[in-house]
Amino acid sequence: MRLGMWLKLACVGSDAFLFKRDKPVVGSIILTDRCNLSCRHCAVGNSTGLVYPHAEIRSEMRKLLSDGVRILFFYGGEPFLWEDEGVTLGDLVAEAKGMGFLLVNVVTNGTFPLDLPEADLLLVSLDGGRESHNAIRGDTYDRVLGNVRCAPTGNICLYMAVNRINKGDIGEVCRTAKRLRNVKAVSFNFHTPYPGTEDLKLDREEKRACCERIGELMDQGFPVLNLRSAFGQIADNSFPTPCRRCVVLENGREWVCGRCIDIDGLCRECGYFFAAEFSLLFSGHWKVVMDMVRTYARYI
Repeated sequence: MRLGMWLKLACVGSDAFLFKRDKPVVGSIILTDRCNLSCRHCAVGNSTGLVYPHAEIRSEMRKLLSDGVRILFFYGGEPFLWEDEGVTLGDLVAEAKGMGFLLVNVVTNGTFPLDLPEADLLLVSLDGGRESHNAIRGDTYDRVLGNVRCAPTGNICLYMAVNRINKGDIGEVCRTAKRLRNVKAVSFNFHTPYPGTEDLKLDREEKRACCERIGELMDQGFPVLNLRSAFGQIADNSFPTPCRRCVVLENGREWVCGRCIDIDGLCRECGYFFAAEFSLLFSGHWKVVMDMVRTYARYI
């Protein structure tokens, strides 16, 4: 991470942490819900097929920036399907950086060429080894890894949603991340059981076992972009919810933390490590603060 960017992020975080300012720091914009896949764990893709216009996305970026957000994520659907009047995803990321966002990240299924040097991080979904990944996402494993290998810049972080199908593949994904030269790290989530996907969710004991396994791999030197200091609360779902430092915007609507807040009881089953980590960070957990400083300085 560049020193100037690090200092600016530290100022933003210190302001929110020390003065308990109730304003968002992390923002996510849904560019489209169009997707070229039909993943087994997904409950939101292709529900409308809309691609939101550039003017609307620009307005949402300006709002987030004025609200205090400095870390921005672009999501889909599949973000690489987004284009409006000649404006591409790369143009959009560059525009966000020019506006003043300090980190701009894109979450993708990895089935399109990963040529996006404008992004700070490309979070590429890899949900296990070949068998598990393909059982969840269709026959895409080899294409995703091929795109990762051919990516021109080293801004990739593998992104695994751990569920009942792939919980035994955590080590394999870590080994893949370490083996590929242009992958910085791997980041984990647990499956959040949206309606219709409840059969994939892990129970508390399974989550604890997975966190223990991730910790063992971290001890062995595998690159993991998650905070070990938060694992206990993540496994037990005992972190404060919703995380008021995170917001999501889509098509004129805004949610605190995430769209799952609309579904009764789903916050108590949240599997998003980032939401848990930021929630604990701004709740005054000093171990999480120090852990984030060390981890983000190393991998971002």
